[in-house]
Amino acid sequence: MVAAFGTVADTRFSDVTQQTIVETLTQPVAATVAMPSEYDGGFLREERVQRGDTVADLLHRLGVDDRGASDFLRNNTSAHALYRQLSPGKTLTAKTGPNGDLHSLIFPLNGGKDLALVIEKTGNGSSSGFSAVEKPLNLETRIVFKSAEIRHSLFGASDAAGIPDAIATQLADVFGGDIDFHRDLRKGDRFSVIYESISHLGRAVRSGRIIAAEFVNGGKTFRAAWFSDPTSSEHVGGYYTADGKNIRKAFLRSPLEFSRITSGFTSARFHPVLQKWRAHKGIDYGAPTGTRIKATGDGVVESVGIQGGYGKAVVLRHQSRYTTLYAHLSAFAPGLHKGSRVSQGDVIGLVGATGLASGPHLHYEFRINDVHQNPLAVVLPAAPALAQQQLAQFRAQTGEHFSRIEMIREFNIAQAE
Repeated sequence: MVAAFGTVADTRFSDVTQQTIVETLTQPVAATVAMPSEYDGGFLREERVQRGDTVADLLHRLGVDDRGASDFLRNNTSAHALYRQLSPGKTLTAKTGPNGDLHSLIFPLNGGKDLALVIEKTGNGSSSGFSAVEKPLNLETRIVFKSAEIRHSLFGASDAAGIPDAIATQLADVFGGDIDFHRDLRKGDRFSVIYESISHLGRAVRSGRIIAAEFVNGGKTFRAAWFSDPTSSEHVGGYYTADGKNIRKAFLRSPLEFSRITSGFTSARFHPVLQKWRAHKGIDYGAPTGTRIKATGDGVVESVGIQGGYGKAVVLRHQSRYTTLYAHLSAFAPGLHKGSRVSQGDVIGLVGATGLASGPHLHYEFRINDVHQNPLAVVLPAAPALAQQQLAQFRAQTGEHFSRIEMIREFNIAQAE
């Protein structure tokens, strides 16, 4: 064994020139934090609804000790939404006095209208009581940057990265014309996304729109950003590549968000109900009864109703020469009738097992001039690109988004190395 030591000469601090400096520092001015009027004063607490919680459990955790408030919540009809919509994950906010008396209670409501049930104390002393009204939530929009890698599934990757399911579903819609999310995903595929997160008092309450995204599938990169022409009277937007091409195809590859293919397009298939060989001129998607079915393209309802072995079926006509058929439905979308106009992605019905079906699934057909085509192999027509006069506005609006996507991509490559 060998030991090595190093020594240096002692430093004498008396040889170092010293200088005393006295400086008066300006005391920082405390910034006033603006709070909504309903939170002025009192104690503010938040609690997230857990599975199995009751209203009494939540009031206890919120520090509410107010018999009058408890009686009001039980007996007031307007306050009953608190009991009906007490689903796990929701956050309640309460303001209480020093003795646990309830001043106000904020409870987000279902329905996608950004409303909250607001319980407020009214009056003073013996004349005090409570009111229950619906009020708009005080919302703010934040921009979120996320990236993930496919290990098993799209939703598995998004969950691992903390990306909401609603954003993962939008991602599949954005790139659904180029990527078949039923068959094409590979382990190691990556995606990056910039999206809006809508929050209330610092907590996310829902997701907004994807602003820009990139998906690398099988080594091929797809990239798009949202653009809405501010000069257009319709204010309709879409997703476009960096050179202004519409990433959306005239048709989606699949009418279901996620499912498995149980029967493909073939000239000979043994029919499980008829027990004989016959051509199968469509694609069967296995999915639970009640799964939502989307129109794969903009069109007009040509027929809706029961059609022999198809059971409950819908036929849509698109651009005069294209038709799509959706069969074995359990139900049609409310208000759907012959002549109805539908947009790509609109829900037109629910998966079922009506007609000649051995189990719940969707039978989907794609025809050009009434000739059946394989929906998984046919070359889909593209949606219109941006007009030349729109390109300057498009680049000004989306240039920063594409740059950010590029930065996320470079960061991911650096991390991998």
